Amino acid sequence: MELPRGPAATELPPSHYSATRAAALAACYICHRLGSPGHGLAPRTVRRAHRQDIDGVGHKYYLELVLEDITDNDRTVNCTAEVLYHLGNKNIAPDVQFTTEGELQNTDEADNIFYNRIKSLEKELVAENIPDSHGNVSPEMQPIQLLAWVASGFVIWQNSTENTKFQLAQIKHVKQVKRSDEYLEFDYKILLHEMVSQEIIPWQMTVLWHPQHGVQVTQDSRQPKHASE
Repeated sequence: MELPRGPAATELPPSHYSATRAAALAACYICHRLGSPGHGLAPRTVRRAHRQDIDGVGHKYYLELVLEDITDNDRTVNCTAEVLYHLGNKNIAPDVQFTTEGELQNTDEADNIFYNRIKSLEKELVAENIPDSHGNVSPEMQPIQLLAWVASGFVIWQNSTENTKFQLAQIKHVKQVKRSDEYLEFDYKILLHEMVSQEIIPWQMTVLWHPQHGVQVTQDSRQPKHASE
């Protein structure tokens, strides 16, 4: 990890709350960039962390972390990340840069199987409560959950501050939207768990996906609390 020039960076214990929050945000961003219905990434451990206070700009974190595949905890990837939280402006998403070491799992085959299965449905897919109240996800719904995990990484990145730590808790409802082009489109109603405040936040997001073009969130909005009931 190359440390910054300019103001000195302070080393943080890897378990420090600000380091784990920045690492969780970096993992969400990386998952959105690299994930698919075949695999999602989550933070496993923070190995090293430094924070730099940049006058008039914000706080920048330099991180070495290990991510794990949420479908296979034995499959990990090492990465370095830089996260810049802009000073006092909650309307600007944090800047995130990252590099990964080694090969990520190739899920092209699984992605194409899922894509062709959804494309061949006679009626648009509709589902709710993923996982269910017992924490179970059926095998046919796992790609739908992973797609939400990857897409929620974008929503979390766009809405995070230095004082938040979000994670997807549940898909309340998902409906496939019929399209005439090659993309798959899903309308998700999800619950995000904000771990600092312990708040459960309903969110809506419209997600496009194609195996060759990655995951796109074309629209998202925070929902009123009664939407989660």
